[in-house]
Amino acid sequence: MDIRKVGIIGCGMVGSSTAFALMESGLFTDMILIDVNRDRAVGEAMDLSHCLPYTRPVEIRAGSYRDLADCGIIVITAGVGQKPGETRMDCIQNNVKVLRSIVPSITEYNKDAFLLVVSNPVDVLSYVAYKLSGMPSNRVFGSGTVLDSARLKFILGRRLNVDPRSVHAFVIGEHGDSELAVWSSANISGITLDKYCAHCGYARHEDNKKKLENEVKNSAYEIIDRKGATYYGIAAATRRICESIVRDEHSIMPVSTLVSGHYGIDDVYISVPSLIGSGGVEDILDIDLDPQESNALIDSAATLKTALRSIGFQ
Repeated sequence: MDIRKVGIIGCGMVGSSTAFALMESGLFTDMILIDVNRDRAVGEAMDLSHCLPYTRPVEIRAGSYRDLADCGIIVITAGVGQKPGETRMDCIQNNVKVLRSIVPSITEYNKDAFLLVVSNPVDVLSYVAYKLSGMPSNRVFGSGTVLDSARLKFILGRRLNVDPRSVHAFVIGEHGDSELAVWSSANISGITLDKYCAHCGYARHEDNKKKLENEVKNSAYEIIDRKGATYYGIAAATRRICESIVRDEHSIMPVSTLVSGHYGIDDVYISVPSLIGSGGVEDILDIDLDPQESNALIDSAATLKTALRSIGFQ
């Protein structure tokens, strides 16, 4: 297995944006693009390759599933995108069908790679990919709420006039309408959020928290309404996850992973803070949650289990 070789399945806006982000990262020396429309994959590979005089070397080409045989990371972005007015869950039936085709085609040639699921609904599809692949759960996981957490950090940073990289906060649970922001541990470089807000002259913390959390939840819907799809943010989130694997960074990110015995949750893929390194999801962290957050996370897991039962996976 070559950890510097990456495969991307699906060359739509998310897949092509992810390919561009990974090309720019310098993490990989070989990139395979696969799409049901081979001409699209060939065209994307050509277009990306024309960037190479200005980036670090990487071989980019359209390929087949056979070409994934020695890939270290395989990113799945294929599927039917979320349309205006739809929730991520509305994509579930069609995208499960897509995975039923893709995953066996991957495992025919490669059972040792990391499968990183990006397609929505990502928590449900990550569980489906895990079941279909027969691979260990630490090697099959989803992008989860890594993007949602970035949105929360950006929105908080903008409101508090502080660099979003100094904002430390997680969004956990479903990557969708039942997700929750973990306000109880949110801080600005070690200063509790409530204390920093008071320092900035902000009051009515609970009302503002609810408003900000809704802004995070609804930002994808607004982007889709305005431009048809979201892709830059998830491409950056995917690159960040890949960085931690390739460089064995042991970074903590809320990826969608198999949770059994943590937070009172069992046998469901859901986004919780996890240690990401060369072993994939190397550990799940049980961060402190207040009672309201704990109940909300359990409710979010129940939502995902209901979705899994609806497609016959539980």
